[in-house]
Amino acid sequence: MKLGPFTVYSYGLMVALGFAIAAFLIYRKAPKFGLDRNQMIDLLILMLISGIIGARLLYIILNLEYYFAHPAEVFNLSRGGLIWYGSFFGGLAAVLWYMKKKSIDFWQAADMASPYIALAQGVGRIGCFLNGCCFGVEAPAGYPLAVVFPGSCSPVHPTQLYACLALISIFIILAKWQERRRFKGEIFLGYCLLYSTQRFFIEFLRGDNPKVAFGMTMSQFFSILLFTAAAVIFARRISTWKKGNTGLR
Repeated sequence: MKLGPFTVYSYGLMVALGFAIAAFLIYRKAPKFGLDRNQMIDLLILMLISGIIGARLLYIILNLEYYFAHPAEVFNLSRGGLIWYGSFFGGLAAVLWYMKKKSIDFWQAADMASPYIALAQGVGRIGCFLNGCCFGVEAPAGYPLAVVFPGSCSPVHPTQLYACLALISIFIILAKWQERRRFKGEIFLGYCLLYSTQRFFIEFLRGDNPKVAFGMTMSQFFSILLFTAAAVIFARRISTWKKGNTGLR
């Protein structure tokens, strides 16, 4: 889309919209969790920047052959080229550094922000759909939800929209879950469990990610890793809560 001399890309626009919505909701919610609003916005900006860098780096690492041949494409994000797990680990590292520096309770902040992060991701997936990246495998003949993207003649699964619906559902679940939180970390760990689950299954329908082993993509292996780690930590923290049973710990 052209706005005078400027080109506005749908992908970047939806990512920015998702970020703005999350920032607004986090700003409103922070005091209820005893968190400083301005620190949370600073944290969100840091997470966005470090997350984009991490997501791009992981994508480049997994596609080194292409970027060795086309080095000028390294900084071209107009066609996507970001992997969420790179964003997660890159953003997490930056967040932990900032929280330690500012003495912020990680679990408390993560519990507060997790629903809105999922919502922002859901909005961002609409950008993926408009951009035509993160597309699905060829759909069966007559499949009513199949779409044909520009430059292609094959109807494919709109996996971007599947992910969008899954993430919005996760947002709703986590927002309700917050009201019944029993221990610190419960909502964030729930987010990790739910996100990794939906990503694992939707990946079976992705047409842009190569299979690396056992018929699975690299993102599916990351999903298994994240789900396992979150499940172990969740079990330990709920066990500790049950033993103490004195409220949030």
